[in-house]
Amino acid sequence: MFMGLRSVSPEIVVSGNSWTIGDLDQEGDVRSLFESICELYEFQGYAVLSLPSRSVSSLRKLVMMTNWPMDIVKEYDALGLLKTSPVFEQLRLSTVPFTVDNTSPLAFVRTVKIAKGLFARSGFGRMVFVPVHDADGRRSAIAFGGDRPELNRQELNVVTFVAGHAFNRLSEIWSASRRAPGSLSRREIECLRLAAGGKTTVEMARLLNLSEYTVNHYLNRATRKLDSVNRVQTIAKALRAGLIT
Repeated sequence: MFMGLRSVSPEIVVSGNSWTIGDLDQEGDVRSLFESICELYEFQGYAVLSLPSRSVSSLRKLVMMTNWPMDIVKEYDALGLLKTSPVFEQLRLSTVPFTVDNTSPLAFVRTVKIAKGLFARSGFGRMVFVPVHDADGRRSAIAFGGDRPELNRQELNVVTFVAGHAFNRLSEIWSASRRAPGSLSRREIECLRLAAGGKTTVEMARLLNLSEYTVNHYLNRATRKLDSVNRVQTIAKALRAGLIT
């Protein structure tokens, strides 16, 4: 059993490792599970990515959950790499996990070379992409990165299997949240309270021990739930409703 995860059932046991999936009921539980995958398999980090239409040009808009350094995505977007990314094109077309490293055919594509150099500076020399989908068939992907040797077949099967189940649970959590638009999660309330106090996204991320992506995700979701047009209106509505003080 991984340290830091609640003991819940049912469990999925693969190759002697016990993975808690079935009763994960908060984003933080799923986050902890992805972090445990990183720890066990010596990845530097992970990201849950929605798969864009070809009109989307910003990687930042696709990151739903991650512990990547913020600077990676900012520079990736500044270089305009998403539009012509063969990695995302392959994720759109394939359901098979794949690795991008110095030996991969994709590594010789110019935009991938640039992206690899960018990610390698933060310790992501090898990236593993696992295509996933939710119950409605919406496509996404889980990306794991690090400088560890290439996963063997058994390791890749385990990572793919567990990541897929974890994503399905995460999708269920998000779906339930959308069905209850008037209710804000604890994290959404925490972020709104700090925003109302004048904290920047960077300051909120540091205080809550979250990434800037995650803070923005919570704030954006609160904005949708409260049917607001921007963050200022969201804070005002939350104050009027007594959701924050």
